[in-house]
Formats: sequence, structure tokens, C-alpha cells
Amino acid sequence: QAVVDFERLGEHAAAFQGHDVGFCCLGTTRAKAGADGFVRVDRDYVAQAAELARAGGCKHFVLQSSRGANAQSRFLYLRVKGEVENLVQTVGFDRCTILRPAVLLCKRQESRPMEWIAQQFLGVVARVFPTAYSVPVEMVARAMVACVLQPGEGRVKVLENGAIHELGKA
Repeated sequence: QAVVDFERLGEHAAAFQGHDVGFCCLGTTRAKAGADGFVRVDRDYVAQAAELARAGGCKHFVLQSSRGANAQSRFLYLRVKGEVENLVQTVGFDRCTILRPAVLLCKRQESRPMEWIAQQFLGVVARVFPTAYSVPVEMVARAMVACVLQPGEGRVKVLENGAIHELGKA
């Protein structure tokens, strides 16, 4: 494990050398980092990490994004997620897999009251419609690993929430 300073990520290029696969789940919230901080972490840091990974020999980059990601969105969160998806795709990986999960079901250390309420509600909905509005983080992790183990189908593959559930069961 290598600890890097994302503000000076270029100085840590050696940490990105010699890996065939890169996994990226980096992100923050607007509430935690402010609008500028959110953009810096969720777009700029991710894009720079992808570039360093590619320069270091990475062939397959797996990015956790978000349902609804769209570079043209009026909503900052979805716009930034769409922008970073576009940036990562242009880096030139042999394969790029983008996962767009819905609401992530997980336990967090920090308090996010609105997310907690949504998770409680969606946890109940998930019993009836398991792939519609949410996905456990463990399922996303399994899907990320499974997509690397499967033969490649094209240079860029985007997995929406339902596909994440299916692949995560493999």
C-alpha cells in the first residue's frame, strides 16, 4: 500500500508503476469538501490518477462513478461524474470499465442524516426490487473484480446498477 498526497500526485508517479489493473473509488461530498473541493477530488484527482496509471503501464482501469452521470447535467454531482468518465475514457487504456451504481448501501463512520434516511427506505425497497434503486458496496466491489476477470468486450464498458448486481453475483 502506498500513501500519496493527492495535492502533489505527480510526485508519486512511482506508486502507479507496474500495475495491469487500476481500481478507482475515490470521491467525497460537496458537504464535506465544498463545491470546489468536490470537483478537485471527484474529477481532477481521479483524472490525474488515471493518467499516472496509464503512464505506469495500466491496461484496464475500473472506475466507480454514479447512476445518472452526465457531463451536461445541471446538477454538479452528476455533471462532475460525467466529466470524469469522459476524461478517463480519453486516457487510452486498452480497457476501461465504468460502474454506475445507484445509492450505495453501507455503514459510514461520518454522519450523513439524509443518506441514512434514504438507505433505510431503500433497504426496505431493495427487498422487493433488489436492483432498482440501491446496491450494497460489497456487491459493487465484487462486480469490479469480476469485470477484470472476464474477457474484454470492447474498449469501454459501462455497467449500470442492474448489471452491477448481476456481475456482483458471479
